Amino acid sequence: MDFPSLWRATAPAAPLWPPLTESRRCDVLVIGGGFQGLSAALHLAEAGTDVVLLEAEDPGFGASGRNGGQVIPGLKDDPDTLDRTWGPAATEFAGGTADVLFALVARLGIDCDAVQDGWIQAGSKQVHLAGLRARMAQWQARGVSADWLDADAMERATGARGFTGGWRDPRAGRVHPLKLAQGLARAAEAAGARIHGRSPVATLTRHGKAWQARLEGGATVEAEKVILATNVYTPAKLEPRLRRATVPANSFQVATAPLTAAQRARILPGGEVVSEARRVGTYFRIGPENRLMLGGRGSFSDPHSAEGFSRIEAELARLFGTGFEITHRWFGRVGMTPDHRLRLCAPAPGLLAATGFNGRGVALSVSLGKAMAEHLAHGTPLPIPLSETIPALPFHALHPIYGSLGIRYYQLRDALDR
Repeated sequence: MDFPSLWRATAPAAPLWPPLTESRRCDVLVIGGGFQGLSAALHLAEAGTDVVLLEAEDPGFGASGRNGGQVIPGLKDDPDTLDRTWGPAATEFAGGTADVLFALVARLGIDCDAVQDGWIQAGSKQVHLAGLRARMAQWQARGVSADWLDADAMERATGARGFTGGWRDPRAGRVHPLKLAQGLARAAEAAGARIHGRSPVATLTRHGKAWQARLEGGATVEAEKVILATNVYTPAKLEPRLRRATVPANSFQVATAPLTAAQRARILPGGEVVSEARRVGTYFRIGPENRLMLGGRGSFSDPHSAEGFSRIEAELARLFGTGFEITHRWFGRVGMTPDHRLRLCAPAPGLLAATGFNGRGVALSVSLGKAMAEHLAHGTPLPIPLSETIPALPFHALHPIYGSLGIRYYQLRDALDR
């Protein structure tokens, strides 16, 4: 059963990115046509680097074209923890990722419904509030004009029931992710990058000082350097270590019919995006055509019918009441790591890879692609420390089993919280 997203239904027809049929040479090869790869290719091309990008499907096919379109700065760690773990440069980078994305969209004139009108992180239990206040205070100490919302203010701001409090971050916002991916691809091509869709890479091998990517159709690309920007969509035959570094968790989303004027006045009147502080929480926003969109973790197996979205639809009813018509249901993979930290690796000379964006991928992947491009083109230090190894998760092949058990365990803990 096909589950077309609201993004696909409201984006222009995808541009035709021709498959690569002839062998090529370039300075940098980018494998993967999501936000990270497209941003890297764009900034490399703008720096005068000869770059080729290969995507197995079409740019924006994977998580970049299916996510919730929430542009949230920062990483999962709080700023003080980031300072201790990776240093102040990483904290500054993380805090600026949303600004980087919105500035890039404005500079390139990308039509992707970009609005920078804030993010609310919502607590549904009293136990959440101390941690949310501490996170807000740490960003305030770094100059962010964040503010606190009590339970009444949360209901007015979100239109949802049952939140005990939360904080609002004005750096954040929203985009139409598939339009953003398409716009980045066009901009990269206009800057000189050679972009090829429907060009899956079968093997990636090193020959002397160069890398060679062989496509399933037989063509090859030789490059001095490679950025592997495939995240949890990395084929096992291409780089098994990268694939084993993350758990590919499904994120399920639904969208309603367009809201009435009365519903729109009540639900997210300020336009902010929202995500919950629960371990297995939801995220929601207003999407195209004034539709309410809500998503959250689903099963580790792909759904085969609308019934597979019942938990997400129950969450929508819990927060906003019944009577909403669901018009779109879809899902995609999110790269999760046990410590909720990004893996930025150089597992071999001339090879850069990043995976595990942990639900912060929209702003983070665009900014990280830019940073990786600047590192390769100009030698600029990367904002996050680079590892020469890719830490593999033990018993990775069993992740559907222990991942599902983990979700149930965290749901139980959420239910027991007060």
